[in-house]
Amino acid sequence: MAVITTRTADTGEERTGFIKTAFFLSMLTIGYNAIEGIVSIYFGVTEESFSLAGFGMDSFIEVASAFLVLWRLRAEVSGEDGISLERERKATLGIGALFLLLAVVIAAGGGYQLLTGNHPATTVPGLIIALVSICLMLFLYRAKKKTALVLDSSTVMKDAGCTLACFKLSVILFAGSLLFIVSPALWWADSTAALTLSFFIGQEGLETVKAAKHADFSGGCGCPTD
Repeated sequence: MAVITTRTADTGEERTGFIKTAFFLSMLTIGYNAIEGIVSIYFGVTEESFSLAGFGMDSFIEVASAFLVLWRLRAEVSGEDGISLERERKATLGIGALFLLLAVVIAAGGGYQLLTGNHPATTVPGLIIALVSICLMLFLYRAKKKTALVLDSSTVMKDAGCTLACFKLSVILFAGSLLFIVSPALWWADSTAALTLSFFIGQEGLETVKAAKHADFSGGCGCPTD
């Protein structure tokens, strides 16, 4: 993944513009992932695909993360500067908790599928959904990361991390679906990858929660901007 660097906003007008961008990206995330979640869970249940149903659950976690970003930014838009840092802390903590929840969901799904040897009769729906998600999540991740660096916002940066996790899950779902179509004997590949990914997502969640609870939390994203 290419490194994205930019400077922080120099003027109030420029900052307002990027706040509007953050709002737009969050609304786009909510709209798309709500639809993706419903469709994924529907096909996951009807096709007996636990990985696809779990992917749908992840979509709703992404929706919750985007709502936290909207809640955080509302304070700045309305001029409530006094509670801005506290909102940043709470929103960052909330996103960290979502990372942990996501890790548990992925680990449970991957572990269940690996232990039972359960797999769907077809993975075509998963293949199509994952391909669409890969394209959009990559765009959203890059846009959110750039916006987070300009606004120096931990909340937006962690939300970008949640989007990146969704992108990686999309790649895993796509690869697993494709492998199963090519060779049903490789049904275990996506389960193993999902378990590995759940570990790193859980680690990110713990670090995010720890940072939000730290006494020296400043609200910044903590990323280099040069």
